Amino acid sequence: MNSLKVLPAVCFLMLVACTDDSNMQTQPADTVIVNGRIYTVDAVKPWAETLAIRDGKYVYVGNTAGSEAYVGDDTQVVDLQGKMVMPGINETHSHSWQGGRKELYECNFPFTATPEEITIIVMGCVASNTDSEWITGGQWASDFFINNDIGSPREWLDAISADKAIYFEDDATHNAWVNSKALEIAGIGRNTPDPPGGTYVRDEDGVPNGIVLETAKPVVESFIPDWTHEQNVASLAKAVELANSFGLTGIHEARTPPHISPAYQQLDREGRLTAYAITDLQTPRGRREESIDVAPLIELSEQFKSEHVHTRFAKIFLDGVPTASRTAVMIEPYLATEEFPETTRGHLLVPQEVLTEDLIKLDAAGFTVKMHSAGDGAVRVALDAIEQVRRTNGMNDLRHEIAHAGYIHPDDVPRFAVLNVTADLSPYLWYPRPIIDSITGAIGDRAQYYWPIKDLLKTGANVAIGSDWPSVAASMNPWPAIEAMVTRRNPLSNSDDALWPEQAITLDQALKIFTLDGALAYRLEDKTGSIKVGKSADFIVLKQDLFEIPIERVSETIVLETHFEGKLVYSAVE
Repeated sequence: MNSLKVLPAVCFLMLVACTDDSNMQTQPADTVIVNGRIYTVDAVKPWAETLAIRDGKYVYVGNTAGSEAYVGDDTQVVDLQGKMVMPGINETHSHSWQGGRKELYECNFPFTATPEEITIIVMGCVASNTDSEWITGGQWASDFFINNDIGSPREWLDAISADKAIYFEDDATHNAWVNSKALEIAGIGRNTPDPPGGTYVRDEDGVPNGIVLETAKPVVESFIPDWTHEQNVASLAKAVELANSFGLTGIHEARTPPHISPAYQQLDREGRLTAYAITDLQTPRGRREESIDVAPLIELSEQFKSEHVHTRFAKIFLDGVPTASRTAVMIEPYLATEEFPETTRGHLLVPQEVLTEDLIKLDAAGFTVKMHSAGDGAVRVALDAIEQVRRTNGMNDLRHEIAHAGYIHPDDVPRFAVLNVTADLSPYLWYPRPIIDSITGAIGDRAQYYWPIKDLLKTGANVAIGSDWPSVAASMNPWPAIEAMVTRRNPLSNSDDALWPEQAITLDQALKIFTLDGALAYRLEDKTGSIKVGKSADFIVLKQDLFEIPIERVSETIVLETHFEGKLVYSAVE
């Protein structure tokens, strides 16, 4: 509580009159927090001014007079001095191990980088990594090669380094840009066939030009040397540190390869996992015709679960992205252009009958399944499969998730609530920006009808939110996204342009989605997500009162402190 005023218990007792003699029998708390604007996200008692915490849990939420009975000789009393408190943020979609690795080890440039800027950055990375065979990182914008006249992306990178293999992901992390050395190491040449569901983009002579799309990407990626276990642990530790600094007390690893699960477990065992971690165990990515074997996932789940690591979750990719690559599955076809003259509706990676079989088995084994479904066609496939699961296995509390779900056919919106499905959305995209321009170029005016969150909430559907960091979002910072949910405008500029403003929601709704509804998606709603007696003391202290400032300033929110299970895990230096 470095930024707040700590009062001696005796001073506090002199300030508060005892109103009920029976309260004197109450066991003293470890900490009592007073004089705050405490937004509880509890419908019964939405606001309070005082908290009492014992053994990491709330034992009192209410007014100052009522908290007096919880103050003993050893109780730490903290004066919030009128500052706002709210539950910690529970985000439901990020790739923390990749984001932490990018921060610590990779060659990075922003989505907005020009060719000239990328050249300077990559040359520096090559010069400073003389012992490395590979240079990895990114990310280039989806329309980078549309907006910049680069004849051969492969040769462009070759001119920077022909000796080192270079591998850069795009802003969606579904596609990659590589040089000749990387293609050579991966054994990819003129006569290499495209993998099912993927493409090696080729020049007019049929030679791969350095752009690899969707399932072609992991073919090259598989040749990148493995990061060490120590590096994986360090990457996750960095990600958790960043998460706490933004007010997150829950993270959802949306794709957890087998080598990452031990790193999460070690971080928790060492007491460095200061947030709940939901790990979606990885299923085969790419086009497949056979149902998955659930037994290895059950084994991994049991092996790597721990106090704060929740492993009964799985991830399935149904499609790609609706950008220039045109790989998300759409109900209506993409626009035909000179570059893409053939009509396409995208690529479904898992056939309907295979997905249904997968979900029936995973549901029966107690897994919540997150399905990457970026196009409205993939959303419908996912809903149809879940409907069959409900008929076969019956309704239960496993709220399977349809991730991204930016485009939903109006007929399918009510089905989320009916089938008890969580819409896992990405408000970091809910405003005009370059990736929206790329989507507009691929599907036309339909790009303006993105993320029907208000319609989903009207039906009673559970909605959860994630950044998808480091895909698309430059950081895990939730506050610009919260502002965008309310304004549908770019929180990082002064533009009045809005993306489907009719779907704007209130600040109360946005905060509930980021806290309690996120906990619901975790299956931890009885433990966290709101400030309520009996729940874990997971809360944050803000410099601004979100309800007292213009909505356009919410994106600038500063987290002063983050507390997890009653312990201070982040404190800003003021």
